[in-house]
Amino acid sequence: MFNYLPPLNEHNLPYPDTIHPIVVHFVIAMVLFAVFCDVIAYFTKNPRLYEVSWWNLAFATVSIFVAVIFGQIEAGLAEPYDAATSTLDLHTILGWSLSGILVGVTGWRYVIRSQNKPQLPIPYLVVSVLLVGLVLFQTYLGDLLVWVYGLHNVPVVEATRRGDL
Repeated sequence: MFNYLPPLNEHNLPYPDTIHPIVVHFVIAMVLFAVFCDVIAYFTKNPRLYEVSWWNLAFATVSIFVAVIFGQIEAGLAEPYDAATSTLDLHTILGWSLSGILVGVTGWRYVIRSQNKPQLPIPYLVVSVLLVGLVLFQTYLGDLLVWVYGLHNVPVVEATRRGDL
C-alpha cells in the first residue's frame, strides 16, 4: 500500500512545500480583521463594518478546518525530535480547540446577526478579544515550530534522517 504514496522530498513532504502555513495565515488575518471591524463598528456605530466582520468570520471558520487538516498531515510527516514534541502537541491541541471555539463564536455571531441588533453585546466582544489572544498564542507556537525547531526545514530534515536529532 505504501508503494502507491508519492516519495517524500527534502522537506519530508509529498508536495513541494508546506501548505498549512499558507492556509493558516488567511485564518489568522480573517479572525483578527473580523474582531477589529467589530470593535471599530461598536464605537463608530457603523453597521457596514459588522457585515464585513461577519463574512470574515464565516470564511475563517471554513478555512480553519483546511488549515487543521493540512497541519495534521504535515505534523505527522515532520518526525519531530524530543525538544519539539511538547510544543507540537500543544499546537495541535490548541488548533483543534480553536476550530471548535471559532465555530461556537461564529454561531453566536450568526444568532446576533439574524436578530438584526444595532450593536453587538459586550460579552460577545470580550469573547472575541479572548479569541484573538488564543489565535496570537497559537501563532507564537507555530513560529516556534518553524523558526526555533525548524520542522520541515531542509537542514533539520536531513539531520533527522541521519539520526543526529
